[in-house]
Amino acid sequence: MNNYIKFIMSISAISLLLIGFSSYSSSEGEKTYQEFCATCHGDKLQGGLSKSLADGVWQFGSSDTEIINNIKTGIAQNGMPSFKDILNESEIKDLVSFIRDEEKKYHKPQFEVISTINSFDYNVNVELVTDQVTEPWAIDFISPAKALVTEKPGNLRIIENGKLVEEKVEGLPKVLYEGQGGLLDVAVDPEYNKNGWIYLSFSHEIDGKGMTKLIRGKLNGNKWINEETLWAADEKFYIDTRHHFGSRIVFDNKGYLYFSIGDRGKRENAQDLTLPNGKIHRIFKDGRIPEDNPFFTSDENFYKTIYAYGNRNPQGLAFNPETGELWESEHGQKGGDELNIIKSGNNYGWDKITYGRNYDGTVSTEKVKMPGMEIPILFWRPSIAVCGIDFYKGDLFPNWKNHLIVGALKFEEVRLLDIEDNRVIHQETIIEKSGRVRDVCSAPDGSIYIVTNQPDKILRLTPQK
Repeated sequence: MNNYIKFIMSISAISLLLIGFSSYSSSEGEKTYQEFCATCHGDKLQGGLSKSLADGVWQFGSSDTEIINNIKTGIAQNGMPSFKDILNESEIKDLVSFIRDEEKKYHKPQFEVISTINSFDYNVNVELVTDQVTEPWAIDFISPAKALVTEKPGNLRIIENGKLVEEKVEGLPKVLYEGQGGLLDVAVDPEYNKNGWIYLSFSHEIDGKGMTKLIRGKLNGNKWINEETLWAADEKFYIDTRHHFGSRIVFDNKGYLYFSIGDRGKRENAQDLTLPNGKIHRIFKDGRIPEDNPFFTSDENFYKTIYAYGNRNPQGLAFNPETGELWESEHGQKGGDELNIIKSGNNYGWDKITYGRNYDGTVSTEKVKMPGMEIPILFWRPSIAVCGIDFYKGDLFPNWKNHLIVGALKFEEVRLLDIEDNRVIHQETIIEKSGRVRDVCSAPDGSIYIVTNQPDKILRLTPQK
């Protein structure tokens, strides 16, 4: 009889627990989600800077209890803050209720075919080049007929004559494919026809810790050969976080190569000139360090490849073809995405000044200006999750010549910025709601290529005739 009473009591307790949890409000949870979670996980839970919360794939535990605990304590190595001091128990359970409701409704994002868009200057054809790519991150062109695309899990793909080559490039190095890490940028040497070099950046692992690494190699048919390491941090600079790797690669017309590294989630490191994190770096294309780098002789402990510093997570680099200046876009937090002109030795302020707040809504810093620190040409608040950028250099859209093309992850759009005297005088959205825009490229044939995630695809824009 005692066992029977215990059984009834345990069933009653479980029932009360289930009834109690189901009583939480999904609609209130949606409000909390949009305020605190959408910047990283997407406004539809589709993922972006962080993983999808709707697809049923849970990396750190799938039960309600585990999800609640992760919200409370955070996942520091992936950049997720703790919300235990921001949200109360009811708000967290409302949030989980909303996530569970969305999980039940989840279906894999599909590309809604858009054949044309209308901009201020042009009617534009939108062509789907391929949707058979997995988490594409970057694109660059070997020739008008041949492009290379990186896939974050660690693959390099070839697009030839407008078609994706089925076979993946063989012989690439292993990448750290976790969190925001993976195979990142690809850049074709400006003198490729003479030397055949292709440059890659990726997150590299040593004993469970990660750091951005830069290599170059060549293609022999479908094989990656002649690999050289151009830049790799000392092992002591590898850390266990899985976010803010950067990373973009660009070349100037003087033989220098520039690449970006994020603060790796250690915000204070962006101001430390003895560390590579949160910096724009400059080297020669063969990996040698220019002796006229701004901190080459300043202090023996300074990182010699640093060109500029105080950058949070720079994921866009492009040279202005008119002025020769290096433009950079970087992710802010909840607001504070920046567009900067990068100059030798300058400090761009992170984490001393910012136009955003922490992801949990708390104040990051009250300061938006400080002596000796550059303020951005433009900042976006709220954050659009700015990513790849490129100046339009083709002839198909003559009215857009030298306009800056900007991709946005969170806002799922491509913007066109009209720039005069280093000021943005106009912004126009030329494509939207076609996926989270990871990269944009002014192609050699004058068309514009767009790389998106969720859904994963590559688009090509041309003007209607």
